[in-house]
Amino acid sequence: MHLERMAAIDQVGPSLRSVIELNPDWEEIAERLDDERREGRVRGPLHGVPVLVKDNIDTGDRMLTTAGSLALAGAPASVDAPIVARLRAAGMLLLGKTNLSEWANFRSPRSSGGWSARGRQCRNPHVLDRSPCGSSSGSAVAVAAGLTPVAVGTETDGSIICPSSANGVVGIKPAVGLVSQDGIIPISRSQDSAGAHARHVRDAALLLGALVDDPVDFTVHLDTGALRGRRLGVLREPFTGYSEHTDKVHETALLGLRDLGAELIEVEISTIEAMRADNRKVETAVLQHEFKAGIDAYLAARPGIRPRSLADLIRFNAEHAAEEMPYFRQEIFEECQARSGLDSAEYLSALATSRRLSRGRGIDATLGRHRLDALVAPSRPPAWVIDQINGDRVLGGSTQPSAMAGYPIVTVPSGMAFDALPLGLSFFARPGSEALLLGMAFAFEQLTRARRTPRFLPTLDLP
Repeated sequence: MHLERMAAIDQVGPSLRSVIELNPDWEEIAERLDDERREGRVRGPLHGVPVLVKDNIDTGDRMLTTAGSLALAGAPASVDAPIVARLRAAGMLLLGKTNLSEWANFRSPRSSGGWSARGRQCRNPHVLDRSPCGSSSGSAVAVAAGLTPVAVGTETDGSIICPSSANGVVGIKPAVGLVSQDGIIPISRSQDSAGAHARHVRDAALLLGALVDDPVDFTVHLDTGALRGRRLGVLREPFTGYSEHTDKVHETALLGLRDLGAELIEVEISTIEAMRADNRKVETAVLQHEFKAGIDAYLAARPGIRPRSLADLIRFNAEHAAEEMPYFRQEIFEECQARSGLDSAEYLSALATSRRLSRGRGIDATLGRHRLDALVAPSRPPAWVIDQINGDRVLGGSTQPSAMAGYPIVTVPSGMAFDALPLGLSFFARPGSEALLLGMAFAFEQLTRARRTPRFLPTLDLP
């Protein structure tokens, strides 16, 4: 059924371009999993359930792992990433790989969310000329459009939360370190994490449970009363005020939280302006240093491909500019190449500042000062019109504090702008709060039932 739906709407029809490659061995795997079920060997609640994974996650099979780039299309990865091995152990049917913003949106500041040289432009199934956001574009789109029940994405800063919000699905990025980073094409060792996209919170919780090395029951707080008595910090500036459409839906969402028994306290993260004002010196510096070191190590250990370093990737893109850079360049790659090593004073200072602003003086201080269970904010603005030439037009978002801190965050559908563009509500808190956050998201989901089935509108018919 899922394959028939992909054939009908992913490469033709609405041409979502969310799936970058199908697993050529899917039928054999499916038969084997069905045989196990018939024999009474059921591995768990996800046994036989199809899953798609983002094309920056190694699969040791006949599928490629490229981060959407033609540079890595020479040969498949030799072994599964640990999280892929975990999915297979849970009995899931790895159906294919999803399209993404090339290099997880870390090649140019003018990139278009969901565009890659290998997969081309992924599209939002709600309104086809609107951005799917990124970088886990294909994972969120495929789930929203019914091409798969669940999908795996990755996030450094917003790459799970933004596409989940824009496409109207649930997304969770767990705390950094809860899920193995090995075998995932890296950006940042201090901010990268794989996570789950799903149409329902329960499905997201089950998938996240399959990704972690140590068994965790993330469904433990999935109860309609999970928000009763919880103290939630409501964040305003600069998380609201950039879009009246977002703010309208957000105010209604806050009323829903109150109806569910949550106590809402107006708070602010005192360091948020410092995080944003010093972004170039802090978060950007951390990511660029870590990317240079991380991608060099990944490429050097990956057999069968020609690029062995970031310098090789820059050279490949220049030599294949017509295919790789028809719309935007590789300014971020070039800036990363100019960075020094992870033992440099510049990097160590930026990392220490990032953690101080986002953790100790940021999220931790805010939660502690007001005795809060979590912080809440609107996830993102409504999806903007795709512009491959000038790049994404991003007005705001709420992921930076949790991203810099490496802390968990979950988004759940909260409503629609113009009855067509999905919006999400985000909950975030300290590490170890994933089950709690999912529980609160579940209670909100059950009350609001805000998720809508995509209508594949060609454009937004504005008055």
